[in-house]
Amino acid sequence: MTTPVLLHVGAPSLTLVEVALAQGYDGVILDMQHGELDLASATRIIRSVPNSLARTLVRVPSADAGTIGAVLDAGAGGIIAPTVESAEAARAIVRATKFAPVGGRSLGPMRPGLYAGPSPTESANAAVRAYVQIETALGVERRDEICAVEGLDGIYIGPADLALTMGETPRLDWESGPVADAIDEVVAASNARGLATGMFSVNPAFARACAASGRFTFLGLGSDQGLFNQSVLATIQAFKGEA
Repeated sequence: MTTPVLLHVGAPSLTLVEVALAQGYDGVILDMQHGELDLASATRIIRSVPNSLARTLVRVPSADAGTIGAVLDAGAGGIIAPTVESAEAARAIVRATKFAPVGGRSLGPMRPGLYAGPSPTESANAAVRAYVQIETALGVERRDEICAVEGLDGIYIGPADLALTMGETPRLDWESGPVADAIDEVVAASNARGLATGMFSVNPAFARACAASGRFTFLGLGSDQGLFNQSVLATIQAFKGEA
């Protein structure tokens, strides 16, 4: 299986990230939106990951250019901006993520030699990825205009929030029904533009089928809290004879 899989990490722990990468995950998505990560802990983790440009993404809590610039200056390979519902919002993410002339990111990377090549800013624009998350019915409706934004590198799909905005039960790993159809529409729009296409999932079999379909460039697979919850529950149930 060649499709990269990344673990969502919300705890401010270098150890958890190190374990995930050692056990075979291709990278991590540091979740500043829903986890306990603040700017200091996120940048510390980024700097601890070998080849962080290829192995770390950060889901920022908002389109704040200061936060985006700081995690990129620390060596993150890209950002995922949540709940993008318009081309204007997508353009704001590109501006915060890319250097001129593509965007308006301030020049101040903290790590020497982070962007190799004769033109570090051009190297950075090629290496650093600007992803927006489509996770609402309105975002799906406006998928074509969002995917057409110049400088955008990819789309990340949040199935649970999408389901909620469509009046469905908020869950992941949709194989059929209106939420699955909406996901297919976003994937088709992203693929048509040649963008990277990712989605969050929790079931390994479902994620494997998504990877085998050839429609996804990368996948989020589980979270640190979710996997910990599963392991703790299974362990205590086995101890109590409740399994």
